[in-house]
Parts: sequence; C-alpha cells; structure tokens
Amino acid sequence: MRIDKWLWAARFFKTRALAARACELGRIESNQQPAKPAREVRVGDMLQITSEAGNFQVEVLVLSEIRGPAAVAQTLYRETDESRALRLKAAEERKAMRGSMPAPAGRPSKRDRRRIIKFRGE
Repeated sequence: MRIDKWLWAARFFKTRALAARACELGRIESNQQPAKPAREVRVGDMLQITSEAGNFQVEVLVLSEIRGPAAVAQTLYRETDESRALRLKAAEERKAMRGSMPAPAGRPSKRDRRRIIKFRGE
C-alpha cells in the first residue's frame, strides 16, 4: 500500500495530496529513510511524521485504504510513549506562551490601522 494513501486513511492529513506533498518535502520518514509518496508501507514499519499537528513517531499496525471515522483511524497505528510525551510537552509550552500574551481588545481603529501600515512600511 502507498504511504500517502495510508497517511490519509490514518487521518494525519486531510487530503492525499497534502500527504504526498509532505512526503515530497521530506517530512515523512519510514524506518529512518525519507519516504516518497509511492513508497510501500507494511505492518511493523516505524514512521516519523512531521505535520502542523506536531511530530509523531508511530508504528503501523493495520493497513487500510479506506478513510473511516477518527476512532477507527486511531487503531491503524500505535504512537510511541516518548513521541506522545514530547508532543504533550510542546502543547503545554505553547499554552503557557499563549497565556503570557494578552489578547487584542478588538478590531483596530482607523488610527491603529494607519499605525500598523506605517510600521510595516507599506
């Protein structure tokens, strides 16, 4: 089975095209080797997946060409404990950083927009 199709079925990417693009950009590794979209994935392969959701290190448990519900998709792989711990730590750090920055009061006024434009040099 193609790796881009499996990544799509396992719900790591919304479309197969996005999964293929991630492979082409070198964001997917299969057994510590960069994976092209047409690379065959087999049960037992270790995949390193880098996406907007985070970095995942997973073991392939089941092959499926059908994209099903999220509950079914989670049975296709097993994430390593260290990968899960690193991902949760990164999420906590992002949450802590978000708390230190105050949220904007609302939409900028006309005067604020002019200052922003001037600051950007537009």
